[in-house]
Amino acid sequence: MKTRELGKSGLQVSTLGLGCMGLSFGYGPATDKAEAIKLIRSAYESGVTLFDTAEVYGPFTNEELVGEAVAPFRDQVVIATKFGFKDALTNNGMDSRPENIRAVAEASLKRLKTDYIDLFYQHRVDPNIPIEDVAGTVKELIQEGKVRHFGMSEAGARNIRKAHAVQPLTALQSEYSLWWREPENEIFDTLEELGIGFVPFSPLGRGFLTGTINENTKFDSTDFRSIVPRFSDENRKANLALVDQLKVIAAAKDATPAQVALAWLLAQKPWIVPIPGTTKLHRLQENIGAAKLELTSDDLKAIEETASKITVHGARYPESSQSMVNR
Repeated sequence: MKTRELGKSGLQVSTLGLGCMGLSFGYGPATDKAEAIKLIRSAYESGVTLFDTAEVYGPFTNEELVGEAVAPFRDQVVIATKFGFKDALTNNGMDSRPENIRAVAEASLKRLKTDYIDLFYQHRVDPNIPIEDVAGTVKELIQEGKVRHFGMSEAGARNIRKAHAVQPLTALQSEYSLWWREPENEIFDTLEELGIGFVPFSPLGRGFLTGTINENTKFDSTDFRSIVPRFSDENRKANLALVDQLKVIAAAKDATPAQVALAWLLAQKPWIVPIPGTTKLHRLQENIGAAKLELTSDDLKAIEETASKITVHGARYPESSQSMVNR
């Protein structure tokens, strides 16, 4: 697989990374450990070098899984993990106090079985802690050799600029896909100006853009999508219009809707590195195939015209999860 540089940081990663969260958390029961390790190692064998995790995924179990899975080739990959929630629980709110950032870093290093974190993200902006203090703490961790690169997730342009002035950011990780394009409004210009890379999470709309979900799909009670407004029965039915058009374009390219959705992301900017997640080996290979799919200017124009005519229904988080959309 080809590589991309995240902004102007010098950090080279595979064109597509692997979001590991779903192997342990968020989308139903955790994957069998042996199968999860097999999937992560298969991704590496296929050229994937960016693996994304966080202490809240589990909590803690996903970092342990990733650490064990990549141990045989640790120095050949980039591990991204995150800090910023109180007690590693999203429902407990934010905690980006310097002492907590340091405590998370030390604990993550142990769980990941490593002596450095390649990319350390603030998981969500903490309104109670000056972002300069957050960036300054990560800067100290970088000087100590425990962290190599600083990132933020779901941050707004103002906070990105303030943090970057203290410790240059390597990447911003936020949701971005054909059915959530808000980062295009202001974020992209900011990232381009400052030389920061962009790592879209949920690049396949939490699975919706794969074409495998319809209005009759039933989600496990432990699946986050069961409480997301965008995935309500009524909204799913309305949102299928976008997937139906993706299927038409994919058929003409001898590809799948997921591959077209990922290839579209890659075509937006050379410093974008999506991190689709999956629990299935065949889906992993399908996603990786998107890195080789070339979309022509006519293809991109057709996708743009199609997407512009379709309104996506439903919020991307329930009201109870406002902390997840804090800018």
